[in-house]
Amino acid sequence: MNFSDKPDRTASKAYKWEKYKGTEILPMWIADTEFRCAEPILQALHERVEDGLFGYTLPAHDTEAIDAVVGWCEKQYDWKIDPSWIVWTPGVVPAFNVAIQAYCQEGDTIIVQTPNYPPLLAAPGINGLNRTCIPTVEVDGRWTLDFVALETAAADPKATLFIMCNPMNPAGSVLTQDELDKIASICRKHDVLVCSDEIHCDLILDESKHLPASAHQDLSQHSVTLMAASKTFNVAGLGTSFAIIPNTKLRAAFNKATRGIVPWVTVTGLTATNAAFRHCDDWHKAELSYLKANRDFLVTEINKIPGLKAIAPAATFLLWVDASGLGVADTQKWCEEKGIGPSPGRDFGAKNFFRLNFGCSRDYLVEAIAKLSA
Repeated sequence: MNFSDKPDRTASKAYKWEKYKGTEILPMWIADTEFRCAEPILQALHERVEDGLFGYTLPAHDTEAIDAVVGWCEKQYDWKIDPSWIVWTPGVVPAFNVAIQAYCQEGDTIIVQTPNYPPLLAAPGINGLNRTCIPTVEVDGRWTLDFVALETAAADPKATLFIMCNPMNPAGSVLTQDELDKIASICRKHDVLVCSDEIHCDLILDESKHLPASAHQDLSQHSVTLMAASKTFNVAGLGTSFAIIPNTKLRAAFNKATRGIVPWVTVTGLTATNAAFRHCDDWHKAELSYLKANRDFLVTEINKIPGLKAIAPAATFLLWVDASGLGVADTQKWCEEKGIGPSPGRDFGAKNFFRLNFGCSRDYLVEAIAKLSA
């Protein structure tokens, strides 16, 4: 795989490219990559299509995909999960909205960290519930949670659920054991459940180790962990993810909340997930190496531009850029006038920031830096 290729996606109906279609603005916003899928995934999909039959498939019957998830969790995180803990969902966004429906009641408050990606911030309001935001703070050149604020928010008797993002989107930090211990301690003390969006957990770019929330001894019976192959292997358009819920009662409530609303995942999504987790280790390793080099290049160049500042993310292919030094009223407008289309910081709860996607060829980043520096 040559990650330096620049595929032409202008005619692909890709969401990322449709937004700025017909302009000279370089799209660097939505969180999918410009990398062609690994060949084992494409081969598996070709074979499934050649079969020619696309009738109803109950995901729970796809033991190959289930076993692939079990094996992946043990290999990647040293986490031995029971196959019965897996609940397939057509995306992480519907999954955390299902968690809200399953575990919260009218008048409850949901805790979320900010900045965070827009669907997560919107979820409490969509479900008619209250939202309490806890800030992400910079400590020693790294983004982390404000644990004092988390303690205060969790102490509210109406707080029932903390939806967190690990690795963080957009900040890119990976929670340490000590940080996860603090979250577990606070949430258990105040009887707050944890729903952890971990969709970027296989995109760690340094020596950090991903620690799934539901693998924590104090959270295993009080949490839902959401994962997918979609971001890592660029198959987000196939709409397949999974929740891992060790607690039987929580899993039953989650399943009940999906009935009649959430569709089964597709056969193509199951096929891609199975192939990704079984046959793409070399591709994955090469991808991480390429992304790490892209990150280092982009962080260095962004920090040379007057008014911009960025901390190197430990994970993801997303860079959270502080543009407060520009002194402009609208950072998104400033970027677009430069010819760059990032994700607007205001959508994440931080109007003086923007998020850049570096899951692309190096040439793409060189072009972006030239535009921003002009």
